[in-house]
Amino acid sequence: MPIPLALIASGSNIIVESHDEGSDRFLSAASTILTRIPPNSSRLSYAFEEWLFHYVSEEGWVYLCVADGQGGRRLPFAFLSEVQKEFLSLNPTPSPSSPDAPHLAHFAPTLQALRKRFSSSPESDPVKAAQAELGAVRDIMTQNIEQVLSRGERISLLVDRTGEAANQSTAFRRRAKGLRRTMWWRNVKVMGLAGFCALVFLLFLWSVLHG
Repeated sequence: MPIPLALIASGSNIIVESHDEGSDRFLSAASTILTRIPPNSSRLSYAFEEWLFHYVSEEGWVYLCVADGQGGRRLPFAFLSEVQKEFLSLNPTPSPSSPDAPHLAHFAPTLQALRKRFSSSPESDPVKAAQAELGAVRDIMTQNIEQVLSRGERISLLVDRTGEAANQSTAFRRRAKGLRRTMWWRNVKVMGLAGFCALVFLLFLWSVLHG
């Protein structure tokens, strides 16, 4: 799966990046995305043509990559997880607010090597990929970057809420089942009352006729 661009940013400032030739257009889109990333930890995917911009934001650092939209999200987030792990292992206490943050650009060769490895061997590190899928791609949102670039704040946000939808569906089924049970008992009571009234009327009629 090709990964034409990968970068690490401190807030909206790109500290280190690696990209293929002809992928410069992704940089401007990535810069736009960086300005809209909230300060809290988050994991999102932005759709742009046939590509997806995936990012992980934690502790002021943003790890971002571009990948083919048909390739799904598992491997891109496995790649970002590996980038984050390598970056923190080489820089145990990097501070995004530190004036020395730009000097972390020495990570560029490592970033490029990881990008090339994942681009040429998409099935490498299956255990790490599975861990990244379970631990990192749970509440990913997808936004249309074309609308971000052309309409500013008028963004169409597509939130992946599979788990929430499933819970809502289960709750709805329970409420529907409870409502059906309530209606059934109500019908039984109505029919029972009607039968009782009919029986009383018949007994009254019989007593009149034979009285």
